[in-house]
Amino acid sequence: MRYILSLLFLLTACSGLEQSEQEKVRRRNCKGEYIYRKKQENAYAIVDPTPTPRALYPWESPVHLPRITKDFFRCKGNPLNPPVLESSAEQPPLPHFDCDGCGRHGLPVIHGKEGVYPVLLDLLNYIQKKTGKRVVVTCGHRCPPHNLYADLSKENKTSKHQIGAEVDFYVQGMEDRPLEIIGLLMQYYQETAVYQGQREFLHFERYERSDSRVEVQPWMNKEIFIKLCQKHEGRDADNRHPYPYISIQVRYDKHRGERVVYDWKSANLGYPRS
Repeated sequence: MRYILSLLFLLTACSGLEQSEQEKVRRRNCKGEYIYRKKQENAYAIVDPTPTPRALYPWESPVHLPRITKDFFRCKGNPLNPPVLESSAEQPPLPHFDCDGCGRHGLPVIHGKEGVYPVLLDLLNYIQKKTGKRVVVTCGHRCPPHNLYADLSKENKTSKHQIGAEVDFYVQGMEDRPLEIIGLLMQYYQETAVYQGQREFLHFERYERSDSRVEVQPWMNKEIFIKLCQKHEGRDADNRHPYPYISIQVRYDKHRGERVVYDWKSANLGYPRS
């Protein structure tokens, strides 16, 4: 036992002596130089840190709603819908079938691109921004078969839904306050720079003819036509909800400087099919 302890002591002492010698050699070989500087001279200027604001997470944003795009306007036709019957005194009931849905056809081609009139997107996104509430598009584009299926009335046969120039919608949380939304649509023109100084866009007048099929007289300026459908008005296959809703039609294309009207060729041949 004593032999083992003596051996451990010798090994430890030798290890300590070796480290001490290595440290002496390291110090002997170290070289240094003086650094000469002028008075109050700094190698690097010290800049006060400036705080960088953190970007908001989506759920922290004042308006954390998806932007309204052309995809919100796709046709709501469904081949699984049962046929509807059109009856008349001259002929037996005629069944009408729904379209195959937006998976089999696209949106109208407008200005060389598939989509809808841009002012409709601008107006709906403006409403979401101002209200902080979701805009629910109940009816955007309708292909002719779905347009006929949704509403068999004679007046609907020339609907601008078929050419991407009309949209029906309501705002979640403001379903019973549609007049406030109509006020915001008018406010959009007051706040948008491109319309400033153009009275025909800034001024809205009432549509006084009796063919609007709604109790409240619609509003219109040069570019759009606004119609308010009450809870008992304008019910069709795409508007089966119990709320009032607003319909916007495009009357004038400011990019091309021409009126926007329904025509058979644009409605029936103006959209891609798969």
